[in-house]
Amino acid sequence: MLSWNPEEFFKRSGYDPEEVKIILKDIFKSNEWSMLDNGDITTSEAIDLIAFKSSLKRDNICSIFDLRTKVIFPLGMNIKLLPALKKQGFKLYFLSNFPLDFFEEVKKQYNFFKYFNGGIISAEVGFSKPDIGIFKIFLEKYNLVPEECLYIDDIEINVKVAESIGVKGIHLGETDSLEKKLMEAVLRTASLRSQ
Repeated sequence: MLSWNPEEFFKRSGYDPEEVKIILKDIFKSNEWSMLDNGDITTSEAIDLIAFKSSLKRDNICSIFDLRTKVIFPLGMNIKLLPALKKQGFKLYFLSNFPLDFFEEVKKQYNFFKYFNGGIISAEVGFSKPDIGIFKIFLEKYNLVPEECLYIDDIEINVKVAESIGVKGIHLGETDSLEKKLMEAVLRTASLRSQ
């Protein structure tokens, strides 16, 4: 439902290519970012830890953190599918890696979350995708049967982990149509049932 591509955002925003490399390495690909996703540290703690070891100035790091909601943007074609899926009786859930404060900002910004029956973010449970733990907690929380679930993600390893515990998966590439992939999955399931 949402696209997250810091590299593309900072390049389009006119940042120097070398600075973009540092931003990605020191912030978005850092251990601190993973710790934030897991809920192990707060945003201010992450900023302090990153500032301690990065060549980026603390004020610059704070500014970049303030841009998080601009880095993320909705995928309109996918969001349009939610009401139709809901109307057809499907239960919809989200399962995402997010720091708590960031997720609260995003949730306020977009009203499509109303279509979901529930969901889990990594910082709530202390596990981030692709750790199998987050998938097990999710299934248990909502009392879901893995074989009756379809999991969609733009990161292939996350799909593979979900499939390893019996969940059907769709890896959604950058140019893939979610609607088309869903139709293929439905047709595949119908074909298997008729055999």
